[in-house]
Amino acid sequence: MSRFAKRADRDTRLLSEADFTIVDTELTGLDEKRDTIVSIGAVRMNGSRINIKDTFYRLANPRAELKRESILVHGITPSDIQQKPDAKTVLEEFCRYCGDSVIVGHFICIDMEFINNELKAAGMQTMKNRTIDTFAIYEWIKKRITDHACFELMPNSNALYEISKCFDIPISGAHNSEMDAFITAQLFQRFMPLFEEFGIRTVDELLAISDLSIRGGDKFCKATETSNF
Repeated sequence: MSRFAKRADRDTRLLSEADFTIVDTELTGLDEKRDTIVSIGAVRMNGSRINIKDTFYRLANPRAELKRESILVHGITPSDIQQKPDAKTVLEEFCRYCGDSVIVGHFICIDMEFINNELKAAGMQTMKNRTIDTFAIYEWIKKRITDHACFELMPNSNALYEISKCFDIPISGAHNSEMDAFITAQLFQRFMPLFEEFGIRTVDELLAISDLSIRGGDKFCKATETSNF
Protein backbone atom coordinates (compact mmCIF):
# COMPACT_ATOMS: atom_id res chain seq x y z
CA MET A 1 0.00 0.00 0.00
CA SER A 2 1.25 3.50 -0.78
CA ARG A 3 2.42 5.56 2.18
CA PHE A 4 0.86 8.69 0.65
CA ALA A 5 -2.57 9.87 1.75
CA LYS A 6 -5.38 9.35 -0.74
CA ARG A 7 -7.76 12.11 -1.76
CA ALA A 8 -11.49 11.66 -2.16
CA ASP A 9 -11.16 12.64 -5.84
CA ARG A 10 -8.27 10.33 -6.59
CA ASP A 11 -6.17 10.67 -9.72
CA THR A 12 -4.36 7.39 -10.12
CA ARG A 13 -2.73 8.17 -13.47
CA LEU A 14 0.97 7.43 -13.58
CA LEU A 15 3.12 10.56 -13.68
CA SER A 16 4.76 9.17 -16.80
CA GLU A 17 1.39 9.21 -18.59
CA ALA A 18 -0.29 12.32 -17.14
CA ASP A 19 -0.87 15.58 -19.01
CA PHE A 20 0.45 18.73 -17.35
CA THR A 21 0.14 22.40 -18.26
CA ILE A 22 2.97 24.50 -16.86
CA VAL A 23 1.74 28.05 -16.22
CA ASP A 24 3.11 31.48 -15.38
CA THR A 25 1.48 34.90 -15.26
CA GLU A 26 2.73 38.46 -15.23
CA LEU A 27 0.69 40.93 -13.19
CA THR A 28 0.17 44.64 -12.67
CA GLY A 29 1.09 43.99 -9.01
CA LEU A 30 0.48 41.56 -6.16
CA ASP A 31 -2.62 43.09 -4.59
CA GLU A 32 -5.28 40.48 -5.35
CA LYS A 33 -8.04 43.04 -4.82
CA ARG A 34 -6.69 45.69 -7.16
CA ASP A 35 -4.15 44.15 -9.53
CA THR A 36 -4.81 42.02 -12.59
CA ILE A 37 -3.17 39.81 -15.19
CA VAL A 38 -1.17 41.37 -18.00
CA SER A 39 0.12 38.16 -19.62
CA ILE A 40 -0.22 34.38 -19.39
CA GLY A 41 2.31 31.86 -20.65
CA ALA A 42 2.03 28.07 -20.65
CA VAL A 43 3.60 24.95 -22.11
CA ARG A 44 2.31 21.39 -22.21
CA MET A 45 4.02 18.33 -20.78
CA ASN A 46 3.14 14.66 -21.06
CA GLY A 47 4.92 12.86 -18.29
CA SER A 48 8.45 14.27 -18.31
CA ARG A 49 8.31 15.29 -21.98
CA ILE A 50 8.03 19.01 -22.67
CA ASN A 51 6.19 19.83 -25.88
CA ILE A 52 7.98 23.01 -26.98
CA LYS A 53 5.84 23.14 -30.11
CA ASP A 54 2.63 23.47 -28.11
CA THR A 55 2.86 26.68 -26.10
CA PHE A 56 0.44 29.42 -25.08
CA TYR A 57 1.31 33.11 -24.76
CA ARG A 58 -1.11 36.00 -24.63
CA LEU A 59 -0.92 39.63 -23.55
CA ALA A 60 -4.07 41.06 -21.97
CA ASN A 61 -5.25 44.63 -21.62
CA PRO A 62 -5.61 44.72 -17.83
CA ARG A 63 -8.40 46.30 -15.83
CA ALA A 64 -5.79 47.78 -13.47
CA GLU A 65 -3.22 50.38 -14.44
CA LEU A 66 0.31 49.18 -15.09
CA LYS A 67 2.65 50.28 -12.33
CA ARG A 68 6.21 51.46 -12.89
CA GLU A 69 7.58 48.78 -10.55
CA SER A 70 5.78 46.00 -12.42
CA ILE A 71 6.99 47.31 -15.80
CA LEU A 72 10.55 47.13 -14.48
CA VAL A 73 10.01 43.44 -13.68
CA HIS A 74 8.31 42.13 -16.82
CA GLY A 75 9.04 44.89 -19.35
CA ILE A 76 5.44 45.08 -20.59
CA THR A 77 4.47 48.70 -21.28
CA PRO A 78 1.08 50.37 -21.82
CA SER A 79 1.75 50.58 -25.55
CA ASP A 80 2.36 46.81 -25.67
CA ILE A 81 -1.13 46.01 -24.40
CA GLN A 82 -3.15 48.94 -25.72
CA GLN A 83 -4.61 46.96 -28.63
CA LYS A 84 -4.69 43.58 -26.88
CA PRO A 85 -7.89 41.76 -25.85
CA ASP A 86 -9.22 41.93 -22.33
CA ALA A 87 -8.56 39.21 -19.77
CA LYS A 88 -11.93 37.55 -20.38
CA THR A 89 -11.06 36.83 -24.01
CA VAL A 90 -7.57 35.62 -23.11
CA LEU A 91 -8.83 33.39 -20.32
CA GLU A 92 -11.46 31.77 -22.53
CA GLU A 93 -8.60 30.66 -24.80
CA PHE A 94 -6.45 29.68 -21.83
CA CYS A 95 -9.12 27.47 -20.26
CA ARG A 96 -9.57 25.66 -23.56
CA TYR A 97 -5.81 25.22 -23.83
CA CYS A 98 -5.55 23.70 -20.34
CA GLY A 99 -8.54 21.40 -20.68
CA ASP A 100 -8.58 18.99 -17.74
CA SER A 101 -4.79 18.75 -17.44
CA VAL A 102 -2.97 19.14 -14.13
CA ILE A 103 -1.70 22.71 -13.80
CA VAL A 104 1.86 23.20 -12.52
CA GLY A 105 3.60 26.42 -11.50
CA HIS A 106 6.08 28.01 -9.12
CA PHE A 107 3.93 29.45 -6.33
CA ILE A 108 0.98 28.39 -8.45
CA CYS A 109 -1.41 29.57 -5.72
CA ILE A 110 -0.70 33.16 -6.77
CA ASP A 111 -1.26 32.52 -10.48
CA MET A 112 -4.49 30.63 -9.83
CA GLU A 113 -5.79 33.28 -7.45
CA PHE A 114 -5.43 35.99 -10.09
CA ILE A 115 -6.74 33.75 -12.88
CA ASN A 116 -9.83 32.85 -10.89
CA ASN A 117 -10.35 36.45 -9.79
CA GLU A 118 -10.42 37.46 -13.45
CA LEU A 119 -12.82 34.64 -14.30
CA LYS A 120 -15.16 35.68 -11.49
CA ALA A 121 -15.00 39.32 -12.60
CA ALA A 122 -16.01 38.22 -16.10
CA GLY A 123 -18.89 36.13 -14.77
CA MET A 124 -17.19 32.89 -15.80
CA GLN A 125 -16.70 29.64 -13.94
CA THR A 126 -13.45 29.36 -12.03
CA MET A 127 -10.89 26.71 -12.97
CA LYS A 128 -11.20 23.41 -11.10
CA ASN A 129 -8.02 21.80 -12.41
CA ARG A 130 -5.77 20.04 -9.95
CA THR A 131 -2.65 22.10 -9.28
CA ILE A 132 0.92 21.32 -8.29
CA ASP A 133 3.42 23.80 -6.85
CA THR A 134 7.06 23.31 -7.83
CA PHE A 135 8.22 25.29 -4.81
CA ALA A 136 6.28 23.06 -2.41
CA ILE A 137 7.84 20.05 -4.14
CA TYR A 138 11.29 21.63 -3.90
CA GLU A 139 10.81 22.18 -0.16
CA TRP A 140 9.60 18.59 0.32
CA ILE A 141 12.56 17.11 -1.53
CA LYS A 142 15.06 19.41 0.19
CA LYS A 143 14.12 17.93 3.57
CA ARG A 144 14.94 14.46 2.28
CA ILE A 145 18.09 14.99 0.21
CA THR A 146 21.34 16.25 1.73
CA ASP A 147 23.90 15.25 -0.88
CA HIS A 148 22.66 17.39 -3.79
CA ALA A 149 24.13 20.90 -4.06
CA CYS A 150 20.84 22.45 -5.15
CA PHE A 151 19.20 21.35 -1.92
CA GLU A 152 22.20 21.51 0.42
CA LEU A 153 23.65 24.90 -0.56
CA MET A 154 20.40 26.86 -1.08
CA PRO A 155 18.54 26.48 2.22
CA ASN A 156 16.64 29.77 2.00
CA SER A 157 16.04 30.11 -1.72
CA ASN A 158 12.50 30.31 -3.05
CA ALA A 159 13.00 32.21 -6.31
CA LEU A 160 12.41 30.29 -9.53
CA TYR A 161 15.50 31.70 -11.24
CA GLU A 162 17.88 30.91 -8.35
CA ILE A 163 16.67 27.34 -8.02
CA SER A 164 16.65 26.77 -11.78
CA LYS A 165 20.18 28.08 -12.26
CA CYS A 166 21.41 25.57 -9.69
CA PHE A 167 19.87 22.81 -11.82
CA ASP A 168 21.75 24.13 -14.89
CA ILE A 169 18.61 25.52 -16.49
CA PRO A 170 19.58 28.52 -18.67
CA ILE A 171 18.10 31.88 -17.68
CA SER A 172 18.24 34.94 -19.92
CA GLY A 173 16.43 38.24 -20.33
CA ALA A 174 13.66 39.87 -18.31
CA HIS A 175 10.66 38.07 -16.86
CA ASN A 176 8.32 36.77 -19.52
CA SER A 177 5.40 34.50 -18.70
CA GLU A 178 6.06 32.13 -21.61
CA MET A 179 9.76 31.87 -20.84
CA ASP A 180 9.12 31.44 -17.11
CA ALA A 181 6.60 28.69 -17.83
CA PHE A 182 9.26 26.91 -19.90
CA ILE A 183 11.84 27.34 -17.11
CA THR A 184 9.34 25.94 -14.59
CA ALA A 185 8.66 23.00 -16.93
CA GLN A 186 12.38 22.22 -17.03
CA LEU A 187 12.58 22.39 -13.24
CA PHE A 188 9.58 20.05 -12.94
CA GLN A 189 11.30 17.77 -15.45
CA ARG A 190 14.44 17.72 -13.26
CA PHE A 191 12.31 16.62 -10.31
CA MET A 192 10.77 13.66 -12.15
CA PRO A 193 13.63 11.16 -11.50
CA LEU A 194 13.57 12.14 -7.82
CA PHE A 195 9.87 11.31 -7.59
CA GLU A 196 10.71 7.79 -8.73
CA GLU A 197 13.40 7.52 -6.04
CA PHE A 198 10.85 8.38 -3.35
CA GLY A 199 8.24 6.00 -4.71
CA ILE A 200 5.97 8.78 -6.00
CA ARG A 201 4.44 7.27 -9.13
CA THR A 202 0.93 8.70 -9.50
CA VAL A 203 -0.61 12.14 -9.80
CA ASP A 204 -2.49 11.50 -6.56
CA GLU A 205 0.74 10.89 -4.66
CA LEU A 206 2.36 14.02 -6.05
CA LEU A 207 -0.72 16.08 -5.21
CA ALA A 208 -0.40 14.95 -1.60
CA ILE A 209 3.02 16.62 -1.44
CA SER A 210 1.90 19.85 -3.07
CA ASP A 211 -1.43 20.18 -1.26
CA LEU A 212 0.02 22.26 1.57
CA SER A 213 0.62 25.20 -0.76
CA ILE A 214 -2.53 24.96 -2.88
CA ARG A 215 -5.04 24.47 -0.09
CA GLY A 216 -4.81 27.56 2.09
CA GLY A 217 -1.31 28.31 0.86
CA ASP A 218 -0.69 31.36 3.03
CA LYS A 219 2.82 30.28 4.01
CA PHE A 220 3.98 29.97 0.42
CA CYS A 221 1.93 32.74 -1.19
CA LYS A 222 2.72 35.34 1.44
CA ALA A 223 6.42 34.56 1.02
CA THR A 224 6.27 36.03 -2.46
CA GLU A 225 4.58 39.34 -1.68
CA THR A 226 7.84 41.17 -2.35
CA SER A 227 8.92 38.82 -5.11
CA ASN A 228 8.25 38.80 -8.85
CA PHE A 229 5.01 39.96 -10.45
